[in-house]
Amino acid sequence: MNRIELTKETYKKLFGGEALSGKGTDPELMDMLQKFIFGEIFHTGYLTDPQRELITIVTLTTMQTLLQLKAHTSAALNMGVLPVEIREAVYQCAPLIGYPKTLNAVNIINESFKERNISLPLKNETKVEEEERFDKGYATQYPLYGDEIKEKLKDLPGNFKSDIPRFLTEACFGDYYSRGGIDVKTRELLTLCILATMGAERQIKAHTLGNIKAGNSRETLIAAMVQCIGYIGFPKVLNAINIIKDLLNTDQ
Repeated sequence: MNRIELTKETYKKLFGGEALSGKGTDPELMDMLQKFIFGEIFHTGYLTDPQRELITIVTLTTMQTLLQLKAHTSAALNMGVLPVEIREAVYQCAPLIGYPKTLNAVNIINESFKERNISLPLKNETKVEEEERFDKGYATQYPLYGDEIKEKLKDLPGNFKSDIPRFLTEACFGDYYSRGGIDVKTRELLTLCILATMGAERQIKAHTLGNIKAGNSRETLIAAMVQCIGYIGFPKVLNAINIIKDLLNTDQ
């Protein structure tokens, strides 16, 4: 199929509507947008449709484009993504973008769930007890990152040199990576997409290597970045791709 046919088929599958309708106040922009995102980007690289929608959900959450987040929550459900997977993808954003933005996104996805008559709250996916947060967090963190953060912060004054790395281990890895709903491999991929959306270049470097250790291939990382283009633009995506390429020598 050509990109016009692909656009119409993909859009209908995701949203149940008609693409390239020529309607609205800016049909030319919508024509370009839909052909590019749904006729080209959505068919580039080896990602599943559920992966693409989860990636889109975390980029929209990070940018706080909440109207589009609601549409893509519905699209993700149409693609067979489980409500708990959508929730966990949004929760995964919290240690990176902060709680206020995450709460905004949670409110939006819950609206979509209610419209589908999905009972709330969803299943509790907490897997750690309060006293286990550090140990279980470290058990996930160390194979991916070792003691890199602790080493980099060891020259901070007073208790900061121990408190900040502990916060990261307990909050990021203990509270979030240890949860059920989606696995560590998926969480790492989504984290990389969140960081690309933020333009957080230093963290993109660290999480590129973390993704490889978690089992994501170079091709998957590049495909994930391409999936972000229509939402975060070329500059941030190309910056992230160049970081990945330089670290992993993907051009060789």
